[in-house]
Parts: sequence; structure tokens; C-alpha cells
Amino acid sequence: MATLVPHLWFDGTAAEAAAFYAQLFPDSEVLSTTVLRNTPEGDALTVRFSVWGQEFQAIDGGDFFHINSSISFVVNVDPSRVQDARAEVDRLWAGLSEGGQVLMELGEYPFSERYGWVTDRFGVSWQVMLANPEGDPRPPIVPNLAFGTNARTGAEEARDAYLKIFPDAQAGGLFRFEDMVMPEGAPDVPPQQLAYSDLKIAGSWVAMMDAPGFPEVFSEAVSLILLCEDQAEMDRYWDALTAVPESEQCGWLKDRFGVSWQITPADMGRMMSEGTPEQIQRVVDTFKPMKKLDAAALRAAYEG
Repeated sequence: MATLVPHLWFDGTAAEAAAFYAQLFPDSEVLSTTVLRNTPEGDALTVRFSVWGQEFQAIDGGDFFHINSSISFVVNVDPSRVQDARAEVDRLWAGLSEGGQVLMELGEYPFSERYGWVTDRFGVSWQVMLANPEGDPRPPIVPNLAFGTNARTGAEEARDAYLKIFPDAQAGGLFRFEDMVMPEGAPDVPPQQLAYSDLKIAGSWVAMMDAPGFPEVFSEAVSLILLCEDQAEMDRYWDALTAVPESEQCGWLKDRFGVSWQITPADMGRMMSEGTPEQIQRVVDTFKPMKKLDAAALRAAYEG
């Protein structure tokens, strides 16, 4: 069964960002760093790190793609699991907002007693919130897809599609704007649009929302890696998701909603972090001309 790992594209700050997150968040660490030589973007530093138990991967890929807030990361600080949770929300907010840009001020909202949305100094967007301990438990870190004004479709269409594509999919909560008590001065939004929804795919929770007036669109700078157990699983997800042929490169694709995915073998991370420089280079040279990855060819290159 495939597993899901968020991937971030930086221009020279991947290692610094990973070290910052590992220091700021509980249960976080930098797992490995690797330099990929002679990639399509030149030499590229890659980093594997965990944030509050959620694995991430990142690359210093150059000034090609730029992270924006269309995919953010919800930070659920649950009082039933975190001691002095309100203070922890404030601590995380202070760290993430330093040198960053506040999108929604930290305060009380209809959906949380303590919530704020911020883009940190590395460009990564976080929604820090005091979770409701009486609600269904969610992991501390959850990717959130915001379908703004320029999105190709609404969030509900994407949600329905992903529930069909992923065999292990599990529907979570679904709240429409008509279900919400909006604060005074909030913009008028169609009541049937999704204020918030989440679903579990590839073993991970992913949230999504309609964001009327939100101008940013999905970018390759934040993609979702699917680590697949075998070629058959890779083929199935590739065929189900790919919708933009010109975006197909080195295992990357873009779906019909504009979201970027990377379909890779589950042992790709091990090969790239544990291999010798010669083994890693052989793997890089093998995948450079590929669109969809060939797992057997990559393993053969690694083994020499």
C-alpha cells in the first residue's frame, strides 16, 4: 500500500528550513541529506526530515518553482495529547511568524479557540490551531489544499475524485460555509462550498477547502510523493492521476486539479540516502530521461 510524503521545493534554503523545523516542532529531526549530481536542474541538495512525526522531503532545485499558500500544513495542537496546548500554539506561532507573513491573525475563530495562518520566512504556509479534543483525532500535521478563485475546479470535485482513486480512502469531516458562523466582516461566499473537509488517502489525512478570493494556484513547489510498493501500484496511480503530459518528468505528474504528485518506488528514499555516491549517480542518470519511473531499472542501476 502506498504512503504519502509532502515534498517542498526550495532555492538554496532546504537544509536551513529542515533544521529550523526540527528545532521548532516536537518529535522532529533531520533524517538525511544527499547531493544529487547532474540532475536536470544541476546539482541539487535533497533533505529528508520529520515534523512532529510527519516525514517530509525537500530539494534545493533552483529558481524554477515557488512555494505559495495553496498547499499549507495544518498544525493540530490537541489538548488531550499536548500539555498546556494553548501555550504550545503560541510558541509555534511565534517561531513560524518570525520573519514571515501573517495571513490570518492568531486569535479566536468559530472553528477554533486559538488559530492563525502564517507563511514562514522560508515561504512555507502553516495553519496553527488549538484542536477540539472532543472531535475525531487527527495527526499533528495535515496537508491542506486550498481551491482558490483560479483553481481548475472546486474542492468537492477533487475530494470525490481522490476518494475513488485511492483504494484505502476514508472520508472524514465535511463542513460547508452554510454550516459555519462567519465572523463579522467576512466576505460573502456561496453557502454550498466547502469550508473544510478532510479524507485519508495512502495512509495519511489530507484536508481541502474552497477559498473564494484566494488568488494562488497549485505549484510544483509543493507536491505529494506516493511511495509505492511495486510497479503495478505505480502504474495504477500514474494512470489515474496524470492529466498534463508536459508536466511528466522524472516521476512527476500533474493531476486535472493542478496538484503535483511524484510516483516513486517505496525504496527510492533508501537508495538515495544510503547509497554510495556512485550508486546514487547511477540512479540519477537512469531516471533523468524517464517520465514514469521504472522501478526495476532504478534498482538495477543502484545494484550496478
